[in-house]
Amino acid sequence: MYQLNNFDSREQLDESLADNISKILESSITLKGKASIAVSGGSTPKGFFKALSNKSIDWKKVTITLADERWVDINSDDSNTRLVHENLLVNKAASAKFFHLKQGDELCEETLADLNLAANNALLPLDVVILGMGEDGHTASLFPCSDEIEQGLDVTNINALMKIQPKTAPHQRITFSFAALKESKNVFLHVCGDNKKQVLDQALSTHNIFEMPIRAFLHSDVIDTQIYWAK
Repeated sequence: MYQLNNFDSREQLDESLADNISKILESSITLKGKASIAVSGGSTPKGFFKALSNKSIDWKKVTITLADERWVDINSDDSNTRLVHENLLVNKAASAKFFHLKQGDELCEETLADLNLAANNALLPLDVVILGMGEDGHTASLFPCSDEIEQGLDVTNINALMKIQPKTAPHQRITFSFAALKESKNVFLHVCGDNKKQVLDQALSTHNIFEMPIRAFLHSDVIDTQIYWAK
């Protein structure tokens, strides 16, 4: 299931999404004493990050993580961790906790097992998931070109976090699986621009999730994906 929310400008989208997310996080804090959110990287969410970072909520009770991360140094321009630290973990949100997906030099089985244990104990299920979408219809690092895509989209996958090696994009990745992401009650897809609207229209037109993994969220009977789009 999905609902398409169109905005006249990216600024309006950023403010509306930030308002919505902050209310969800506040509600989770009131209910459970804590809240968790997974965000996505790239240039699209920078304005949203700034808007959200200025919201007055009890940030020290919020844990922020990434839906996926490239296995690169935090100082790299390709690091989504760096992006979040510079654009979201600032202003009022500077006191939030951050759950690092990229830990250590090598993404070995031991590291992955430790990360899965930590995520299951301290983070999951996520209160909010904010997804992006690539030109090929990938989301998080669930790439249609990867050998791991069947495991990544398997609803019975017991691994919340998994290693991905895309064939059409650089860098080894670590990503939350579809099985873990779908457990969030608040799933958002944040996309901007005419090119991404064309990709979105293609994703909505048919149901083959292995061709375009974002379809697993858009066409699910149990996930209410809120699409936020602006030109």
